[in-house]
Amino acid sequence: MNHYIRKIGTIMLGLVTFMACSNTSYENTDRINPPMETHTDNTAQLDTATFGNGCFWCTEAIFQDIKGVVKVTSGYSGGTVVNPTYKQICTGTTGHAEALQIIFNPAIVSYSELLQMFWYSHDPTTLNQQGNDVGTQYRSVIFYHNSEQKKEAEFYKKKLEEEKVFDKPIVTEITAFQKFYPAEDYHQNYYKENGAQPYCMYIIRPKLEKFKKVFGDKMK
Repeated sequence: MNHYIRKIGTIMLGLVTFMACSNTSYENTDRINPPMETHTDNTAQLDTATFGNGCFWCTEAIFQDIKGVVKVTSGYSGGTVVNPTYKQICTGTTGHAEALQIIFNPAIVSYSELLQMFWYSHDPTTLNQQGNDVGTQYRSVIFYHNSEQKKEAEFYKKKLEEEKVFDKPIVTEITAFQKFYPAEDYHQNYYKENGAQPYCMYIIRPKLEKFKKVFGDKMK
């Protein structure tokens, strides 16, 4: 286990303790989005996380394989244009980020664990950029759905900065979720349906392999 994972794992333990000591009741939290859905095929309630961490082709492939994640949808969030198209997003003028909406079972994978995976799956220190992808649509951002998610994200970010886990300052935005627009159909399940494409083979696959070395026990 490398230095980064030791640090972020310690911070995660601190986050669990912090949230356990909180006086705020999760069930009574005011929500910005509609209440969690209850599914009859599983007695546990499902929750939603929305992250922007670079190209959704890459990050979708990662979160789809996490135990407890029920569904991952690639799309756009954080902007002002209603029902934006991918072409509009690529101009960088809509205000939207490429984002993932993750439906998960908190009895299997916690929001704090998803946060850990979020910060590991991209570089949160590059402003409006992930590798060769440049523009506000590639910014690092957490769209929190309730006050508990906001508290966890802010606590985690603060600890990462205090522990100097990254060499540069973290630029990840933490902002209230407002609206999510699913991307066009051809963006959904991109890696699973286009695994033989050069981008998938040489960009996404290495990222997945790197991720599996660290979070293999959390994957399906």
